[in-house]
Amino acid sequence: MRSVSSREPGEVFGPRMTLFADMLSVGLATAVVCLPVVTIPAALSTACAVLRGAGEGQPATAGRYFAVLRRRLRTGDLAAGAVALAGALLFVADLALARAGLPGAPLFAVVAAAIGMAALVVGLRACARPESLTDWPAAVREAALDAVRDVGGSALVLLAVATAVLCAWMMVPLAFLAPGPLALALTAVHVRRTVMSQS
Repeated sequence: MRSVSSREPGEVFGPRMTLFADMLSVGLATAVVCLPVVTIPAALSTACAVLRGAGEGQPATAGRYFAVLRRRLRTGDLAAGAVALAGALLFVADLALARAGLPGAPLFAVVAAAIGMAALVVGLRACARPESLTDWPAAVREAALDAVRDVGGSALVLLAVATAVLCAWMMVPLAFLAPGPLALALTAVHVRRTVMSQS
């Protein structure tokens, strides 16, 4: 197995740059699949699976991404997307109520924000788990345990989301590239947690 920093003859960039380019192509494919909104969990889960496979010597390409997506897309994926969408709409409605000047609105807003961030972390960590390819409830249960046991990893997930949102806010076209780095960050946090649990 060749070193991460080594190059093949005639290779202009090293393997790390190749992984970066593959991650961007997977990110673009993920962005396209995310457009119907209810497909967001399946799209991110597939991106994480493809990027996780890169560590096992499998190609991390847009072609492999769509092949994995075709094999796994099922009613459960759309149901997970519908639940995520309903949760996001409920969160936005709660914040709108808090801004309406109801009694106790500041405390309500803080509690709603904390619950929303916790749900976001669990949902994203579930996308990074291998179980999400076949069993969303199991992936969510394990992700909730990971979120509690690995607070540092949960903070990294929130940092990755904040970075993706900031990049998209600064330059809108970057929103189409954001899913790739986000999926890579989620995969790295999951791999980190797996290594920590084995040591």
